[in-house]
Amino acid sequence: MNLHQFRFVQEAVRRNLNLTEAAKSLHTSQPGVSKAIIELEEELGVEIFARHGKRLKRVTEPGQHVLQSIELIMREVGNLKRIGEQFSAQDSGTLSIATTHTQARYVLPVPVARLREQYPKVSVSLHQGSPDQVARMVLDEIAEIGIATESLSDYQELVTMPCYEWQHVLVLPQAHPLVKKERVSLEDIAGEPLVTYHPSFTGRTRIDSAFAQKKLAPKIALEAIDSDVIKTYVRLGLGIGIVAEMAVRDDGSNGDLVVRPLGHLFGHNVARVAFKRGAYLRNFVFRFAELLSDRLDRNLIAKAMSGHGNDYEL
Repeated sequence: MNLHQFRFVQEAVRRNLNLTEAAKSLHTSQPGVSKAIIELEEELGVEIFARHGKRLKRVTEPGQHVLQSIELIMREVGNLKRIGEQFSAQDSGTLSIATTHTQARYVLPVPVARLREQYPKVSVSLHQGSPDQVARMVLDEIAEIGIATESLSDYQELVTMPCYEWQHVLVLPQAHPLVKKERVSLEDIAGEPLVTYHPSFTGRTRIDSAFAQKKLAPKIALEAIDSDVIKTYVRLGLGIGIVAEMAVRDDGSNGDLVVRPLGHLFGHNVARVAFKRGAYLRNFVFRFAELLSDRLDRNLIAKAMSGHGNDYEL
């Protein structure tokens, strides 16, 4: 048996048992993938996949155990490569980060800049997506670290740690009647057209839950994944906006909007960092996590990665 066979099995599963797609992604031929998988099955003495003719239909019960072992082996192969990179070039390489637009736009610029100051030979590769996509990129080793508010803690294969708390805020044109209220209510918001995040982004589940508990139906005028887009449509009079507080920090671009905190209505959200369980982290990955939050340090992360201790609350 060899690593090529293990990669072919992994990719076949990732591609929903479509060997043609698996072959394309691995830049090889479909017959070659099929032959390698059959040879591995013959060597192991078990069928990894149940078949209908030449098509793979499902993973067998012994195949599930084989897949778990392959995942472990391939993870350790990746760790060996990273160990080599770590000790051959201690202060250089690429840090791959998976995150949402809000984090990339409003939270990461300063930590990334500080990391580059401390590790000038390290380049940064930023991958943006939904929280579920962020989790998947970390699991697929496209990124070494993921940062998001939703979804990350839903994956057992990830080690996640709380990074910082934040709340939603209401953004209003200066002439809007609600500006006169220092503390708005859910009923106030429900009576206005609302511009806010798409349901899978930036704590939207908390917003929906709060309205549902009060049996209120908000009038959604527009949904977006970008806080700047939300603020733009608020300025155009499409409605009042709900955004993450990070999006209205005093950078001089929000002077025409009035901001009201909404933590008393929607509670507080926790942004989390995630690493693939069992992954080998290079020095600058630890350092970047420390730059994200003063609650994170190398020893705490290493302890979590080793499987000792439970979640670390803020």
